[in-house]
Amino acid sequence: MQHSLKWRLVGLFLLLAMATTLTFFGGMREVVRGGWQGYGKPMLTHYVDLVVEDIGTPPDLARAEALTRRLPISVRIDGPRINWDSHPELTRRWQDFHADWPDVEDHSWHVRTLEDGHRLTFGLTDPVSLRRAKFAAWGAIGMLLLLTLLAYACVRRLLRPMDDIRDGTIRFGRGDLAHRIPVRRHDELGDLAEHVNTMAGDIHHMLEAKRALLLAISHELRSPLTRARVNAELVEEGEARDALLHDLAEMRDLIIDLLESERLASGHAALQREPTDLNALIADTLACHFGGREVHTALAPDLPDLPLDRVRVKLLLRNLLDNALHHSAGATQPPVISTAVDGDRVTLTVRDFGPGVPEAHLAQLSQAFYRADAARQRSTGGVGLGLYLCRLVAQAHGGTLVIRNAQPGLGVSVALPQRPA
Repeated sequence: MQHSLKWRLVGLFLLLAMATTLTFFGGMREVVRGGWQGYGKPMLTHYVDLVVEDIGTPPDLARAEALTRRLPISVRIDGPRINWDSHPELTRRWQDFHADWPDVEDHSWHVRTLEDGHRLTFGLTDPVSLRRAKFAAWGAIGMLLLLTLLAYACVRRLLRPMDDIRDGTIRFGRGDLAHRIPVRRHDELGDLAEHVNTMAGDIHHMLEAKRALLLAISHELRSPLTRARVNAELVEEGEARDALLHDLAEMRDLIIDLLESERLASGHAALQREPTDLNALIADTLACHFGGREVHTALAPDLPDLPLDRVRVKLLLRNLLDNALHHSAGATQPPVISTAVDGDRVTLTVRDFGPGVPEAHLAQLSQAFYRADAARQRSTGGVGLGLYLCRLVAQAHGGTLVIRNAQPGLGVSVALPQRPA
């Protein structure tokens, strides 16, 4: 109940209902008691005295029987000469009732002792039995439970927009800004849902405008960058030419990463899946991009073919290996890339033996443009897109990316499903 507004409202309803019921019955009890003491008991006492006079002393059984036939009353006579009961079963029920409820009010008003020693006890022929009282109690409990269920149903229906708003905000937090919260009513909660939808739409438009601008800039930079690289090839060979070509290659890779990350993040990138031998793809990536650089492999044999987009997974491998090699300077051993089968998934792990990353930065490493080095120097790393792009590629394939400190070094694991997600 501490975390559910619906149940707290139902509990409040129950407390209010119980307090109202107790107040009502307490007040009515005092009203009935006052009326009984003031009016009912004196009049009924006088009436019983008249009935006793009609029966006579000693008691006349014929008159007593005639009274019980004519009036809805029972008569019991106990005495030295006459012992008679007009309704024996009713008497037993009365005795059981008074035994279970000993604190009932004084019943001397319906008992009379005659001068000859006989005792007359009067009662109603249709008293409220204890069994009927039990049935009434269980019926009240059942009605209370029914009212509770009805109250919960009403509160749940009343607060249903809150569930929609909660689910909507969760989807917004996951990046699904195109989702809209259904507006079921035109009250305060409906207005809140409309305002949240408007806010999500504004944020979505701003992000789309930012992506469009970034894509446009990246596309526009590719042409002059290509021309600059062609012109650099014509420069006389030497350290200046090599440095220029290296910088141009880094700019090209940065633009490729920017374009690919925006395509994957926008949700409109269609994967070109095909059955792929992950081990073979790793060997091809090492041969094409990391020839002459030492990288150890620990590849599991007989891996199943995976439904992968070869181009994007190759981009993931290149970024993971670039990151591991960059942070392996001065390490005791080179990076290791390994594969393993884990249930219905295949796990790819790249580990370096460098200094690692402080624990406080691990959760943010796969965010766009995040770097543990606040100075953002090129000597300490890239611009912060490599691991972000790797996470997007893994998620696009229905997989996950996990970063951990391997002590020493950093380990990045990518779990890919054996079947399309």
